[in-house]
Amino acid sequence: MSPAETPPDHPAPSAHPRPRRTLWTFLVWAVVYALDQVTKVVAVATLEPGVARPFVGEVLQFHLIRNPGAAFSFATGATWIFTVLAAVVVVVVVRVSRKLRSLPWALALGFLLAGATGNLTDRLLRAPGFARGHVVDFLQLPHWPIFNVADASICVAAVCIAVLAVRGVGLDGTREARERPGADAPARTEADGA
Repeated sequence: MSPAETPPDHPAPSAHPRPRRTLWTFLVWAVVYALDQVTKVVAVATLEPGVARPFVGEVLQFHLIRNPGAAFSFATGATWIFTVLAAVVVVVVVRVSRKLRSLPWALALGFLLAGATGNLTDRLLRAPGFARGHVVDFLQLPHWPIFNVADASICVAAVCIAVLAVRGVGLDGTREARERPGADAPARTEADGA
């Protein structure tokens, strides 16, 4: 056997040993986006604006408001800016998702995509007009701004992305090796469970 040949019991390593995880991103997106939109429709149909209704005592209440700003009513005078930013986030996540080989990253980006598109839908389709629509918020916790499922999804995504970044997990599922004095470790290693 020539040196160029690979023995049959040792197949040549693939350039991409991990399967693509794009499907998981869009599965999470579909479930969370649908939950966000359905809960907003129900909230608008059943809640009186500005009136708090206890759900789990004082811990969780329903309190319908229309939010022209970003998550948690931040920057209420810049609705169109957040419309553009949300659209950019959607485009970036869709493009990046084609390279995903890490399940944790796929899930994190699915939550981010769901949150961005959930609130973007409100900005595009709700009053007072296209790209200036007010987002429906209706969930209230003690000492916390009123929010919706999309806002919660963005927060979940942010926590997941921060954890993955701290752990050094890449989009391809590999982890950056931690350098130790005197250790000649390879630059990248396989990420556990990614």
